[in-house]
Amino acid sequence: MVASKTYRHFFVFITLLFFGLQAGFSQTTEQKNLEAKRERLQKEIREINRLLYAEKKEKGTVLDQMNALDKKISVRQQLIRVTNEQSNLLNRQLNANIRNISKLKNELTTLKEDYALMIQKSYQNKSKQSRLMFLLSSESFFQGFKRLQYMKQYTKYRKEQGEQIVFKTEELNSLNLELTEQRKTKDRLIAENTTAKKELEKEKNTQNDLLSTIRKNESKYTATIKKKEKEARKIDQQIESLIKSAIVSSNKKVGVTTKSDKFVLTPEAKIVANNFSSNKGKLIWPVEKGIKSIGFGVYNDAVYPGIKHQNNGVIIATDQGAKARAVFEGEVIAVISVPGGNKGVQLKHGNYISTYYNLSSVYVKKGDKIKAKAELGEVFTNSGNNQTLLKFYLYQDTSRLNPEEWIYKL
Repeated sequence: MVASKTYRHFFVFITLLFFGLQAGFSQTTEQKNLEAKRERLQKEIREINRLLYAEKKEKGTVLDQMNALDKKISVRQQLIRVTNEQSNLLNRQLNANIRNISKLKNELTTLKEDYALMIQKSYQNKSKQSRLMFLLSSESFFQGFKRLQYMKQYTKYRKEQGEQIVFKTEELNSLNLELTEQRKTKDRLIAENTTAKKELEKEKNTQNDLLSTIRKNESKYTATIKKKEKEARKIDQQIESLIKSAIVSSNKKVGVTTKSDKFVLTPEAKIVANNFSSNKGKLIWPVEKGIKSIGFGVYNDAVYPGIKHQNNGVIIATDQGAKARAVFEGEVIAVISVPGGNKGVQLKHGNYISTYYNLSSVYVKKGDKIKAKAELGEVFTNSGNNQTLLKFYLYQDTSRLNPEEWIYKL
């Protein structure tokens, strides 16, 4: 009877522990994912400070500072949200652990009480005479054999039960230690979030100061914006014009002279195009390291949110002296040189075109066959603000593609 009751409590104990471990594993995975995301955002803020943001005492226009600060505030807000999520998850883990500890303590107490009763009963019947009489009073040899087996099993079970109590006591101690560490982690996250909020407040104040400076010189700001947009349109037009020329030239080589806005692909070019397409979302970065400064598509002006800007590619900030590199194997179809501007390289990958613009020097020439990661040229560094920015574009025939969907974690 005692053994049956003890088995029942032990089963409940193990069930609770199993489900507790399952929930703990799930939360640990989520916590690890959040921690990885938080570390990535912290790294991005460091990279923005290093590659983009210029303090007033350093070189750099107010507009450069404003754009970089706007991006940093956005990342800082994401960081605060992720840290809050981590803290909330830890709260749930702490509460779950407290409940589990309470349940496990109750179950362990019951197990110990049952074990003590079992030991007491065993002690009362432990004499050799009692055991011998128990065996000799058997009505048959078979019953005697069964009684002997029962005595052996009972002795083994009693030993295992004692070992389980020791093991579960250690489990409880481990859970208590884990609880202590979780509380320390939670305190650290709260402290980090407090610091991040103070930094965010400082950055917003700096942004407001910069806004006041810009709005006092609105005409100068508007002129700068118009100049930048004019330069961007000029580059976009040249890139698209070169792609159209490449289509005409390529199609002539395969005997197609009718006007078309698509490449007529040879069997070899189809293989390259299919390979390129199958690597969507997995292509390497066009520089070894850096951060996305401006993404693809329409975005709001940092000073006047009502004003919209269009970016046909992505702009990546990188280190001075960085080299642009091919994101995939291909052929150089053009070396771009904008009058009064910088250089660029266009690669053809079947019917996909990748363009790397804002280079100070180019290492390749038209017609070269290029492997993935091959260096194409050095990215230009602006001496006015010390920023090194690569402008990267992606097309399929004449259709613009969003590089953020193609380059790995861009």
